[in-house]
Amino acid sequence: MAFASRLQFFVRTDGKTLVFRANSSDTVRSVHERIHLITKIPVVEQRLIYRGKQLQCDKSLAECAIQNDACLHLVGRMRSTGHSKAWRIIDDIISLVRRLCEGETVPYALKTIRTKISEYLSMTPKDDDDPATGHLQLFMSFSVPAALVMLYMSPIRDNKEHAEESIRHFLESCITELPKSLRSRCAPIVLEFCNLLRRIASDDPLYLSCRSSFGSMMKVIKVRWVSKHTESVKRAISIKEIFPFVKELADKLSKDLELSLHTIASLGTWSDVHDFKMFLRPLRTVMSGYKGFKHPISLPMENEHRHVLLCKEEVELLYQVFEDMLKKMGECLFRMEQWLSANVSGEIDIACPAWPQYLTILKELNGISKLYLGSEEEFWTILSMRKRALCMLVVRYAKRSADHKWLLEHKDIMDFESRRHLVMMMFPEVKRDFQEQHEMLIDRSQLLSESFDYIANAKAESLHGGILMEFKNEEATGPGVLREWFVLVCQAIFNQQNPLFVACPNDRRRFYPNPASTVEPLHLKYFNFSGRMIGLALMHKVQVGIVLDRVFFLQLGGYSISLEDIRDADPDMYNNCKWILERDPEYIDSDALGLTFVREVEELGLRRVVELCDGGKGMVVNSKNRNDYVDLLIKHKFVTSISQQVSRFAQGFGDMLSDLRLQKFFFQSLELEDIDQMLHGSGNDISLEDWKAHTEYNGYKSNDSQIDWFWKIVSEMSPQQKKNILFFWTSVKYLPVEGFRGLASRLYIFKSMEDISHLPSSHTCFYRLCFPPYPSMTIMEQRLSIIAQEHVGCSFGTY
Repeated sequence: MAFASRLQFFVRTDGKTLVFRANSSDTVRSVHERIHLITKIPVVEQRLIYRGKQLQCDKSLAECAIQNDACLHLVGRMRSTGHSKAWRIIDDIISLVRRLCEGETVPYALKTIRTKISEYLSMTPKDDDDPATGHLQLFMSFSVPAALVMLYMSPIRDNKEHAEESIRHFLESCITELPKSLRSRCAPIVLEFCNLLRRIASDDPLYLSCRSSFGSMMKVIKVRWVSKHTESVKRAISIKEIFPFVKELADKLSKDLELSLHTIASLGTWSDVHDFKMFLRPLRTVMSGYKGFKHPISLPMENEHRHVLLCKEEVELLYQVFEDMLKKMGECLFRMEQWLSANVSGEIDIACPAWPQYLTILKELNGISKLYLGSEEEFWTILSMRKRALCMLVVRYAKRSADHKWLLEHKDIMDFESRRHLVMMMFPEVKRDFQEQHEMLIDRSQLLSESFDYIANAKAESLHGGILMEFKNEEATGPGVLREWFVLVCQAIFNQQNPLFVACPNDRRRFYPNPASTVEPLHLKYFNFSGRMIGLALMHKVQVGIVLDRVFFLQLGGYSISLEDIRDADPDMYNNCKWILERDPEYIDSDALGLTFVREVEELGLRRVVELCDGGKGMVVNSKNRNDYVDLLIKHKFVTSISQQVSRFAQGFGDMLSDLRLQKFFFQSLELEDIDQMLHGSGNDISLEDWKAHTEYNGYKSNDSQIDWFWKIVSEMSPQQKKNILFFWTSVKYLPVEGFRGLASRLYIFKSMEDISHLPSSHTCFYRLCFPPYPSMTIMEQRLSIIAQEHVGCSFGTY
């Protein structure tokens, strides 16, 4: 009914046509005033003629019997303009629309309108900002959007199709005909199309297209708290103009979320979620940056700045949107967990089409929560309660193309699998295209030095494409050989015969940089190489059997080191420092320890004294400064003395990430135990049942004698022999933490046609173990015992 009280009509003058929208209760004088704003013709010089009679200024349009699509004539002279050609083009468009609205058949009408729109946009001044603004302003001043929408509402089918195609053509031409710098100037015009079409129906396909186009412009247009100019194409869009779209989309998504609780139904369309995100972000940006109120916002808003009160309704409604959608999302996640619990395997066979959109919606709600007092805590409390569902969403639907920092900043609400999934997307995706792979040919006898030459001297980008490596004089190649190379090189780097890293006394698997690594002239380059190797091993998902000590891990994440952090790295220093801190103050103040702020350092067999601070030699340790002494002692040994080594390692590691700037955030996003499992894999003995469950047969059947013998022989082997068999079979020396489920594929046992005198062979790339049908268990055991030896590598494999 609101739309029925509005009139749309034409005003013709001097060969030009204007389009107006007004209420039937508006006066004729108000129309004269609007004509003055456009044409600059004084009101006193204007005469409006309708059906041969001059309209009286004090009469309403209804009293003058003005109807929709009426054509009024203006008696007066149009003033000159700097955009005369543009005026003519627009007048041609409106005149053609008027003729169509009057029922006239116009040949090639659609083609003509489309051509005129393209011509109008293509002639927009490209270099000068103000002329371009003035040029585009004419499209609004002459109400071309209103004319086209009027045509779209026509009961004549061809007219409706002409209007739809013309409006869609305008949306496309804003991109094709205008440079990027000017596209945003079309936003008020597209907004006008949206406002006009929304009155027809909020689900009208043409309206939805215009809304999406307007949403895509949110990236480049300026949004302000309150718009001060109502008619300028150059003006910024205000909160009040954006918010109806946010509310409309939020209501739609809220209904779809409710629907997804009860049925495997689609959550709207991707454009609904995408548009919600596009409209919401500039709104949040303006609200978070506005200085008219304190942040976060406390509701209800009282005694605020007058500009704030102008948008008070929108600020409070956005909070209601947040509360409603957060409640719905909590219910949806709870429903997901119920479905998960109903499946013994922990996986859902048929996923609801809505689920891939949940993460996007949650991310936007997280952004809103930062605006309002107490809302952020409420948001993360609900997610922590629905941790299981959230982790499933992350592992299943989080993609490289999205930004997941908001989740990783709250890593405590996720499990290892979801944290690992997110940080692994910080690496570039390994490419399998042989033309883009970094090729290496390595001599086993020169493993470390030749690997260093190939990796340290390569451009980082060339290593992002994947690696193709071979050992000299060996036939084997492919992923299996690459896995073996990673393990061998990483273990060589951290070998204690090299001066680069120090093993922790309490855990010989853990390492941190050696302060005395300077004995190696190229030690800093080797630390850079080491960082690249660890990054590459993670990128290729190879467990290499070593882990980083806490003091090293914390520094890579940019954290400080505390006393408890050095427990494994230096147990003696830890115990001594703890003893000093726990002694009675009087005993410490008696100078019984004879300590000053210095540290003795041994390098190349020589001992020297280093001051921990200026004047440290003369500063006695007492009960008041002992905490400072312990902090400086720890800082010198585990920060200052290895700062260069840590920096170069971090640089090398960052080279392997998609963005070097993510290096610290990578480690901040993980727990130490996470990186342990990613680098070392499972610390448990190999489960024979898990092994068998993930093995298939080709040529053999599961109940063949040879298969029964094989598993019986393997079951009686020592844990190390089992690892050797697995390494020979797959080049996997350390299983992932998930066990065999975490490998790239299942394992296979193939029946070979070779003589029974042959040893088993392997195709490590494809996880294949091949052996002939040995006639007895004794012969098979003899063959398997040979390949179960520690020194046997993958040289029996072919590829």
